Amino acid sequence: MELKEKIRNKQARIGIIGLGYVGLPLAVEFAKAGFEVTGFDVDVAKVDSINHGHSYIGDVPSEDVSCTVKAGKLKATDDMSKLHDMDAIDICVPTPLRKTRDPDLSYVVLAVDAVRARLKPGQLVILESTTYPGTTDEVVQPALEEGGLKAGKDFYLAFSPERVDPGNPTYTTKTIPKVVGGVNEISTDLARDLYGSIIGTIIPVSSTQVAEMVKLLENTFRAVNIGLVNEIALMSHRMNIDVWEVIDAASTKPFGFMPFYPGPGLGGHCIPIDPFYLSWKARQNGFECRFIELAGHINGSMPAFVVERVGEALNSQKKAVNGSRIHIFGVAYKKDVSDMRESPALDVMELLHRRGAVLSYTDPFVPTLDHGDLSMKSVPEAEAGKGIDCAVICTNHKVFDYAAMPKHFPLVVDTRNALKNSDADNVFRL
Repeated sequence: MELKEKIRNKQARIGIIGLGYVGLPLAVEFAKAGFEVTGFDVDVAKVDSINHGHSYIGDVPSEDVSCTVKAGKLKATDDMSKLHDMDAIDICVPTPLRKTRDPDLSYVVLAVDAVRARLKPGQLVILESTTYPGTTDEVVQPALEEGGLKAGKDFYLAFSPERVDPGNPTYTTKTIPKVVGGVNEISTDLARDLYGSIIGTIIPVSSTQVAEMVKLLENTFRAVNIGLVNEIALMSHRMNIDVWEVIDAASTKPFGFMPFYPGPGLGGHCIPIDPFYLSWKARQNGFECRFIELAGHINGSMPAFVVERVGEALNSQKKAVNGSRIHIFGVAYKKDVSDMRESPALDVMELLHRRGAVLSYTDPFVPTLDHGDLSMKSVPEAEAGKGIDCAVICTNHKVFDYAAMPKHFPLVVDTRNALKNSDADNVFRL
């Protein structure tokens, strides 16, 4: 088969639609392996950045972008007509939720429409965007076949869930095992060959639906277990028990237990969203995911509990939230990244703002914040202690000087157990 030979000889031209935290690392890995890669994005700023050899993704060094661009292996464009020149096309666009918590496939549909208009025989199309089981077969395949070409025969179609963990230096695009499932055996084989050229372990599954379900299971597993430990944290607070000590002790069991940790809520694009994709699809099939929905409710309540703890801390010094100066440490959704999508810190700040708190924040990864009624700049950590009534650790970036916080602030509310070794009286834990 011609495409199989092109992949084996690294002569296949690869197009990546969506140059975000999934698409750009993937494009760079293919380019480093010797493939000719074109990145497609409607964001001209991203296109220009890549073509000038600069990375805007923390996990992708600018040096890697610059070297592959200079070698002629990587380029970016907003001209979708060039999709016709590609041998393989990987769709890596966002799949958010609507306000009604229904799946929003608008970005996928736009990408598929762009591919359909330039689809040619022999091309391989892979969807990586997280979505509900059935999307590839029910949405993508019919749209691509409107021009007369048939999936699995005239062109090849597969799904492969992204498994990116931003900020993780150990597990990267190249080292995380890749699941692939095609509309038929040939499609699966081609997707396996393509990813196998840059990734060590490929796991083929029997269908696109199985591949789609894999990603939702992975993140729903995390969301439900985090929901469980968040509920244990709420319960432990009522019972005056240190939940962090409980988890540490339970973690010594060498079997049958996996530690999860409470926090101010769930953030990022995947864990807070993917379970709702699954529960939405289940409802379409007459099944109610009560367990998943309950975990979502508990996780969604955590920002309010953090604000309650802030109120308790201030009350210990006979102060109210209204009018108090409260400083937030970390507004990104997880440590050592700049991504603020679905960040619980933003919910905490909004709730405090509504109660009349005067807010400021420090986050070296997020120099400016413009979210709803909140518009401010990050304050250097060394300047953050002046006149502050209470500090709140929402995101545990490694760069923060945690040991100094109980000395510099009259009150510290720690939602991440970052001050685990502190016995200061002015520290309030989750």
